[in-house]
Amino acid sequence: MPVAPAPVAPTPGRSRYSAVAILLHWLIAGFILANLVVGWRMGSLSGLAQFDAFQLHKSIGITVLVLSLARLGWRLTHRSPPLPAGMSGVERFAAHATHGIFYLMMIGMPLTGWALVSVSPLNIPTLLWHHIPWPHIAVLHDLPSGPKAGVDRAATNIHLALAFGGAALIALHVLAALKHQFLTRDGVLGRMIPFLSADPR
Repeated sequence: MPVAPAPVAPTPGRSRYSAVAILLHWLIAGFILANLVVGWRMGSLSGLAQFDAFQLHKSIGITVLVLSLARLGWRLTHRSPPLPAGMSGVERFAAHATHGIFYLMMIGMPLTGWALVSVSPLNIPTLLWHHIPWPHIAVLHDLPSGPKAGVDRAATNIHLALAFGGAALIALHVLAALKHQFLTRDGVLGRMIPFLSADPR
């Protein structure tokens, strides 16, 4: 008579994201929030203060781009913890769609910003964190002035749309996380915050 296989013990911490995913999440979140503030303040500055703010904005943006690509690579090679069983199909779709839009924002914003710098008639070099030279996008930088102006308009519109849309999405994301923590009580927020429980209450 065949012997039934022994039950597989649950993987420790399976209900949480990995330490790498958590670290990347909070690093990127902090940098994006800081850069939204810097970006909105740049227009009110002038002279050296404005130049320094632009350099800081570019430094944070490229850092977000690098970290976001690393996070995307990690996400593609490491399975995320499952969503709570009680979530409806609509909630599951919204969760997956939100994550996809966040990746679009995290990668699209710095890319469009990089494009803007590359076609700028000011041709100001980028020095990340005052130490690391960062090149222009050569194919854009070498365009004639007419096409450059077209790229500038398109990249500006996309960059601003992603900034305002991203700010709204962040607000909704925070509200959803608080709803899961205090109303649904399904442990979703604890999957990304180590000191919170990731178990339903």
